[in-house]
Amino acid sequence: PELQGAAADRAGEVFDDTLELIRAAHSRGGKIAVVSASENCEAILRRAGLLELFDARVTGIEAAALDLAGKPAPDTFLKAAELLDTAPARAAVFEDAISGVQAGRAGGFGLVVGVDRRGEGNMLAENGADVVTDDLRRFLPPPAADTP
Repeated sequence: PELQGAAADRAGEVFDDTLELIRAAHSRGGKIAVVSASENCEAILRRAGLLELFDARVTGIEAAALDLAGKPAPDTFLKAAELLDTAPARAAVFEDAISGVQAGRAGGFGLVVGVDRRGEGNMLAENGADVVTDDLRRFLPPPAADTP
């Protein structure tokens, strides 16, 4: 599945578990989009040296230019799936906001992961997350077994 979500969140804070998951997905041929209401998303990712990790982005700038409704409407996530040339049912949304989880659910995405960064796991689940976690390393593939 393709991944949509943000590595830099809440004023540009970078989460190591998110970066590990994105890098692992890339190494396996996955495509990644970032969806953010922020008009500064690209600048934040560029400053953090993370812009190249994303195959597509839908930020506040693109949303305004394309007249896309914000979360909890699924429009920005659906646009990201389109840019990745991926059907929503074959994509995953990773979100730490209740409105983002609602948007992923409303968009018919194959997997909606609530990322519990604020102790709101129950609310994320109640609002449509298929699974809730506080550590995205849970989604990393197992290490390759050493062969003798």
